[in-house]
Amino acid sequence: MIACGCPVCTSTDKKNNRLRSSILVRSATTTIVIDTTPDFRYQMLRAQVKHLDAVVFTHPHKDHIAGLDDVRAFNFFSGKGMPIYANEMTQMNIIREFPYAFAETKYPGVPEIMIHPIDQEAFMVGDIRIEPITVWHMRMPVLGFRFGSFTYITDANHIGDAEKEKIRGSSHLVLNALRKEKHISHFSLSEAIEMATELGVTNAYFTHISHQLGLHAEVDPTLPSGMHLAYDGLQLEVNG
Repeated sequence: MIACGCPVCTSTDKKNNRLRSSILVRSATTTIVIDTTPDFRYQMLRAQVKHLDAVVFTHPHKDHIAGLDDVRAFNFFSGKGMPIYANEMTQMNIIREFPYAFAETKYPGVPEIMIHPIDQEAFMVGDIRIEPITVWHMRMPVLGFRFGSFTYITDANHIGDAEKEKIRGSSHLVLNALRKEKHISHFSLSEAIEMATELGVTNAYFTHISHQLGLHAEVDPTLPSGMHLAYDGLQLEVNG
């Protein structure tokens, strides 16, 4: 956190040095990113991503869409527009935030973006099947996504019963856990643990972590079996 001198923000442990939350999902033939954070450019450079088939958005908050302009590099090398998938609310915000990308007369070099709507139905990007899961970020509907036996949910503090059924049976769940104290729109650590336990997920990884949660090396060993704090650069291989 800017200007903070707490033990987490000044730690030399790389697992405490976190950028904004996003994931890269790869199959044998397809690569997609969930959300383009303000750190998107650096995240792509750090992970050495040379090709991207699509971007899928969870919701329109700035920390999840602000880096979209940098897809122009993928446009340049592929010679193609970038497909993005978003619900109607997120589409409207993206168009408002990046109007030059959707203008009738475009300045040369602006991002080439092709919007595809997301509703409640599962959809395919290449060979990756994506099932949307609606969760609640206080009063805002946010999309989580299930890819086979892997489920990703960020920015949530409530999941309805019907949507929980879409998560059950996942072997891996990534779920937000902002801090230990209760929060108005995010799961706390104890709430995230409770949710992962209720859903019967074998492996849970907690993300969207605030510096208020504490040091990785101190918190991670206290978690129940099969549960972990996620960290930047973590790679998971999931079958099915």
